[in-house]
Amino acid sequence: MIEDYLHTDFDVAVNEADMLANIILEENANVSVEPDIHFTESLNKEQQFAYDSILDYVFNDRNGLFFIDGPEGTGKTYLYRALLVTIRCRQLIALATVSSRVAASLLHGGRTGHSRFKIPLQTSPDMRCSVSKQSALGELLKMTELIVWDEAPMVNKYAFEVLDKMLKDITECELPFGGKVIVCGGDFRQVLPVI
Repeated sequence: MIEDYLHTDFDVAVNEADMLANIILEENANVSVEPDIHFTESLNKEQQFAYDSILDYVFNDRNGLFFIDGPEGTGKTYLYRALLVTIRCRQLIALATVSSRVAASLLHGGRTGHSRFKIPLQTSPDMRCSVSKQSALGELLKMTELIVWDEAPMVNKYAFEVLDKMLKDITECELPFGGKVIVCGGDFRQVLPVI
């Protein structure tokens, strides 16, 4: 057996407080101020309007759901990075979520929605996220000020419905998405028609 060769015990108890501290440390480590700070200074007129509107909701503790629509190359990722760096520079939690792992590499700390929120890969109307209120991830989600989800049209609607239910449960708030500010974006022109 492997225990005969190793000098460590596999019965390691992990404290939820330690896990939360590690998750917060990981999120704060995603603050790349130097490469992204210029994004906030060179937004075009439309990006600046969206940026100001979204941050108004975040900093005034209002809930809101925004959708950034535009074809590839119109600056959606540029706007997301400006939003994320602004929130993170203030030592607040902003989560970068995408629908594919390839797109996750474009956003600092980006992860797929299934990975970030423990959404099952097999979608159905009655699915659940496996995140409890008392878990470290649950605590992180309570502290989160902004969730950015790129390529949102690529995701099954049940994934958003289960995220909404989970955030309401964790925050004990019946507002949409538990009162969080959610920024979804993408291009509906990339969604294939169903025949």
